[in-house]
Amino acid sequence: MSKLRYLSADWVQAVSDAVATNTELQQLASLHSVGLTQVVTGTPHGDVTYHLQVRDGVAQLNTGVASPEDVRFTEPYDTAVAVATGVLNAQEAFINGHIKFVGDHQKLIDAGDVFAALNPIFDNVRQVTDYK
Repeated sequence: MSKLRYLSADWVQAVSDAVATNTELQQLASLHSVGLTQVVTGTPHGDVTYHLQVRDGVAQLNTGVASPEDVRFTEPYDTAVAVATGVLNAQEAFINGHIKFVGDHQKLIDAGDVFAALNPIFDNVRQVTDYK
C-alpha cells in the first residue's frame, strides 16, 4: 500500500472509513452529541476542513464543516503536522495559541471518551501517512 499524503482526500477517506467501522465509536455516539470541525490552513492541498459528527448512534468523519457545529479548531499546517506526529502536544499547542478554539468547551470535555477512542484510529492511519 502506498503512503497517504497527510490531509489529502485519500487520507480523510481512510480516517472516515476507520471511524465508520469502529464499534466503540458507534456505541459512544449513542451517549454523546457533538460536532467538531477541524480547519488546517496552508496545507499542500490548500486549506482543508473536515469534521467529526457524533450523535444519534452514528459517528462519522467527513470533509467540510460539522452541522451542527459545536466546536471548531483552526491551526496552520506546520502545527497540525507537529501534533499529528507527536512532536508537539496538542494541549501545549492550544495553550501557546497555535491552535484556535471556538465553541462549547463543555461539549468538548463531555466527549472526552469519544476523542480517546479516536486515538487508536489516528495511530493506525499515522503508520501509512506521509507528512512531507
